[in-house]
Amino acid sequence: MLGPDETRTGAIGRRSPSVVQVRGRTDSPYADRHVVCYKERTRERLMPLSRVTCQITPPRVLPMWLLLAAVVPATAAAQPPATDDDPGIPIENATVRQACGACHEPDDAGRLSRISFRRTTPEGWQHTIRRMVTLNEATIDPETAREVVRVLANTLGLAPDEARPAAYEAERRADDQPYDDAEIQQICTQCHSMGRVISQRRTEDEWSLLMAMHRGYYPFTDFQSFRRSGPPSDDPQPVDQAIAHLSERFPLDTPAWAAWSATMRPARVAGTWLLRGQAHGIGAVYGRVTIAAVPGTVDEFTTETRYVYARDGRRVTREGRAIIYTGFQWRGRSFEGPDDTAGLREVMFVERDWQTMSGRWFTGAYDEVGLDVTLERVAGAPMVSGVHPPAIRIGTTETLRVYGMNLAPQTPPGAIDLGPGIEVLRVIETTETTGDQMDIEVRVDDAAAVGERDLFFDQAALPGAVTVYDTVHRVAVTPQAGMARVGGVSVPKQYQRFEARAFHDGPDGESDTDDDLDLGIIDVGWTLEEYAATFGDDDIRYVGEIDGQGLFTPADDGPNVERSGNRNNVGDVWVIATYSGDADDEQVLRARAHLLVTVPLYMRWEPTAVEQP
Repeated sequence: MLGPDETRTGAIGRRSPSVVQVRGRTDSPYADRHVVCYKERTRERLMPLSRVTCQITPPRVLPMWLLLAAVVPATAAAQPPATDDDPGIPIENATVRQACGACHEPDDAGRLSRISFRRTTPEGWQHTIRRMVTLNEATIDPETAREVVRVLANTLGLAPDEARPAAYEAERRADDQPYDDAEIQQICTQCHSMGRVISQRRTEDEWSLLMAMHRGYYPFTDFQSFRRSGPPSDDPQPVDQAIAHLSERFPLDTPAWAAWSATMRPARVAGTWLLRGQAHGIGAVYGRVTIAAVPGTVDEFTTETRYVYARDGRRVTREGRAIIYTGFQWRGRSFEGPDDTAGLREVMFVERDWQTMSGRWFTGAYDEVGLDVTLERVAGAPMVSGVHPPAIRIGTTETLRVYGMNLAPQTPPGAIDLGPGIEVLRVIETTETTGDQMDIEVRVDDAAAVGERDLFFDQAALPGAVTVYDTVHRVAVTPQAGMARVGGVSVPKQYQRFEARAFHDGPDGESDTDDDLDLGIIDVGWTLEEYAATFGDDDIRYVGEIDGQGLFTPADDGPNVERSGNRNNVGDVWVIATYSGDADDEQVLRARAHLLVTVPLYMRWEPTAVEQP
């Protein structure tokens, strides 16, 4: 933390000198002070950089040190004296103190400046280390950096109730969740997701200094969101509103963290787990995960995962390694054979009872490809994870595949109950019949009621295992608004996969209401149509193509000489799904979604890798 009359130096792009005011509590050591920043040219040959030095100083005529600052070495940012309202968290770990103490000076209470006054996720601490290395020329080897992340995530991390609302950030989901204060969200999301903000806890002084850091390194934040334009006004500026809001909503000390840190311990998750998941556009995934503790550790694990895609029967085996931070934050990576160099990153939330985990496994240049997964600990009794197909039509005889664990192949038909109107005719013996799956033949009565059916098998139950329907009323495509990025020449491509699901109108007989019955993913014909935004719009000819499984592949990046004006291959199109139904359907159903094909994301931090122990 920048202290009074102390400097902080870091390399940034060429900027103009700036003076920004830090507004906090009236009793703050930084109240009514300014952060003064200047630039100094460096001798980088490839890209001209400037050295920025910031000092918090009372509002007065610029001090003499500003004229001599080029020869003053960068010093550590001193933390203000602690008070009962701003205690900070001591750091006793020798590795952290050795790695960070040169700049973040310890005080008499064992706290390190800046570090002890903030809590965040493993990704948040890794992001900080990357920034220290990139901008402040910190030197730290990978092994030490991983240990620092581990210690800080465990001692200055988040409680489960604090981390859960921000889980989408660590899971790298494309949709930023809405925040309950639209004005604060507008201020913060001009440059990054709201998830990065709500996954942190800081003191009021720390929130103030975070804003000062933004304004020192990235002066355009004033124009983008931090300060409003127009005549002078006594009303608080947006940056001041943000500091006040975040200090109250996300303080350092919280009852949730006090309660969790009192009971926190290494999660004991070794054993066998039932896996169920969903891959967007591909469908349900069922299998098992075997977890083993790494000898000599309490929070590192190896994994062997086996699962099957229910719709096409493709089987996958993966091996991986993981670490659990803060007693509940699973971070892992698994690989499908020696040719899989990227693997799947695994981000999961271990529930407090150690019986369930859930989260997302993902890959891709933009983390856009992945699985939503849930794991349940396996005991000796039968467990059912899913049924395929998930919907069966009235008056038909169907073969259903039941997935789970500890399923007895010689089960009599009477032991399987799918509810009124569905008769289990027999258990089909096949070469694929194992304890993880079985096939059953069922007949649905002509008079069976439309609706979901629960499955009971021995002591196991699966609510809403199958849905009985009489017709398909509508088709929906998701996501309704997709995005892809051109690439393949200078930067990677960002793909977009769509899926089409069928729906029955449900008891009220009206489409697109809360009681509609989801019949699952269906096979459709995929096409593109022009999204006419201008006269003579021709985006459909250049943006890319969609395959028969709903996967859109964007065109190459860079100017296209075949396009008027040598424009890039960007634009808007409609994605169309056409469902012809089965022999009993007389109408063709169509649905569409909007797809924006845009430029690459040129400026971004490298993906985090906190799953590496």
